[in-house]
Amino acid sequence: MTEENPAQPTTDQPASQPAEASAPSPAQGSAPQAAAAPHAPPSQQHRGGDRGGDRGGQRRGGRRNQQRRNDPDESGIESSIVRIYRCAKVVKGGRTFSFGALVIAGDRRGNVGIGYGKANEVPPAVEKATKDARKNMVKVSLKGTTIPHIITGRSGASSVTLVPARPGTGVTAGKSVRPCLELAGITDILTKAYGSTSPKNLVKATLDALVRLKSREAVEEARGVKMSKGAGEFAA
Repeated sequence: MTEENPAQPTTDQPASQPAEASAPSPAQGSAPQAAAAPHAPPSQQHRGGDRGGDRGGQRRGGRRNQQRRNDPDESGIESSIVRIYRCAKVVKGGRTFSFGALVIAGDRRGNVGIGYGKANEVPPAVEKATKDARKNMVKVSLKGTTIPHIITGRSGASSVTLVPARPGTGVTAGKSVRPCLELAGITDILTKAYGSTSPKNLVKATLDALVRLKSREAVEEARGVKMSKGAGEFAA
């Protein structure tokens, strides 16, 4: 039998030496951190994905039902975007997309108009529609903050009934009819829409009703008669 020399390392000690040698020193441990520093932050690494996701959401549904109001210009005319339409055209190389904008313009003093514009991008389409709306503005007969009488306007399969209301009632209307009434200067009114819910038809039906409103003085002048007090008008 051979005696083991306590001074010589046993077979178990060399196994622990690589473990101690593998432990990184302070100088070595800072090297990986320094190497990871030049990497860009996550927000910059995924910038392309975020940009593409936002763009797709705005084109498909983000802007479609969005209503935006522009500040009045020097003439006091405001504009409101009712709907943004996305149109696709099939060509030999695939599909090309264009956008259509439905805009309402008014000065809140009895003048209102609607316009439609189409372009390859949304901003040019909105600009065309705004110019068209300002060009086609018409005068509306009002009675204070409401309308003089009940009237129904029609366009295609849609019809909109406008009912005068007392001061303080507010505008009770849908998202397509409300901009027409507010930009015309009406603040107290009740409405009801029937038939198709197409924004184009509802806006045209509302404008048709507003155009056919007549004040008491206009009816008396057209008929050549003197109407009794309160005849055909809403008693506030």
